[in-house]
Amino acid sequence: MCASPIYKGDNVGRILDRAMDAGEGILRLTPTWVPRSFLQPGRRIKLHPDDLYALGLHRGGIDERWFASTTEAMNENRAPDEGLSYCLFEGQRFLLRDAVEEGQGRIIGDEIWNTYHRWPVYSKFFDNMGPIPHHMHQRQEHAQLTGQQGKPEAYYFPPQLNAAENHFDYTFMGLEPGTTKDDVIRCLENWNKGDNGILYLSKAYRLRPGTGWVIPAGVLHAPGSMCTYEPQWGSDVFGMFQSLVEGRPVPWELCVKDVPDDKKNDLQFIVDQLDWEKNVDPYFVMHTYVEPIVDPENSGDGYTDRWITYGTIDGQQLFSAKELTVMPGVKMTLRDPGASGWITVQGCGRIGPLAIQTPVMIRFGEEPWDEVFITAEAAKRGVVVENTGSEPLVSLRYFGPGVHKQIPEIGDHRKYKQR
Repeated sequence: MCASPIYKGDNVGRILDRAMDAGEGILRLTPTWVPRSFLQPGRRIKLHPDDLYALGLHRGGIDERWFASTTEAMNENRAPDEGLSYCLFEGQRFLLRDAVEEGQGRIIGDEIWNTYHRWPVYSKFFDNMGPIPHHMHQRQEHAQLTGQQGKPEAYYFPPQLNAAENHFDYTFMGLEPGTTKDDVIRCLENWNKGDNGILYLSKAYRLRPGTGWVIPAGVLHAPGSMCTYEPQWGSDVFGMFQSLVEGRPVPWELCVKDVPDDKKNDLQFIVDQLDWEKNVDPYFVMHTYVEPIVDPENSGDGYTDRWITYGTIDGQQLFSAKELTVMPGVKMTLRDPGASGWITVQGCGRIGPLAIQTPVMIRFGEEPWDEVFITAEAAKRGVVVENTGSEPLVSLRYFGPGVHKQIPEIGDHRKYKQR
């Protein structure tokens, strides 16, 4: 199925105004599919099985869907718009990135626009059949050496997408306390000898649907095979530290993809990219594991809003996310302090004047009604959400930096368990 025509340049302002008026500040988005050449799709993000390699076998399988993204996927041989979300209005598309540049504070809020001049975050579904290599995302001080930005991220495992656990529902995270940098350097030295042994220095944690983690930049992690909702900073930097995964070799180029040319064989520099204190933290779980927390101020009779990504990273509220559940026949008004990217994971209904429907299966190029962007203008005014179906209407939405005046801290879910 062919995608809709694309508006560009000066035309975006005119179509954006009409879309904002018709949607009462809510913009409908189309699916943004991203392949990874080194991974195997987990088949749980609703893409039709015949379309898993829609971009060609050489590009790899599609195992990611990005939400409300103005960040490019940094894949080799990528399309110019790979990773970028499109708005859909009256059968025509325009980039969300162009809408943000045109509408500025009206779309993402004055504070975020004035500070970043872009929507600096995005979220995705990541869905792999098995584990991926132990890797990290560079911190800002190292990412900027290649003209990019550092990338902290967070995980939530939606129950609606995890009926099947696939091959390895564990994630290795961090390094065992007592590990030294020389231990990791030896693993890098052994890259071409087969399994370089990096996982012997780490610990695996069993993943559970309905829970999550917050992973700062510079922390090693090898995500397991659970379908994951990932709010994160708007960057696609990474460095693989594992040479062999399930018998598949990982090329050295993926270890140094985002390392300056003069440092690509400097093992000390490569290891120094890691946030060492956070990797060997003996209280790693206490500082990174999260469970949903009900937000009583935005919950009521027949609807519940839960925090699923919260807390701060190095003292900054960089991104956050919530899960809204509205029961059949219930209508409520959603009031948020800022813009958000919304994906529907169960049920059907309406958000403002737009119909929403969770698809069972999506062909590549189709434009289902499950994703929207709630602009700052709409969020400030309040958005009516109605469940018109016979099952709960469940959605996930993520926010940009510094949006919430009050937000739970990592570990706060333990307080509620004790009550």
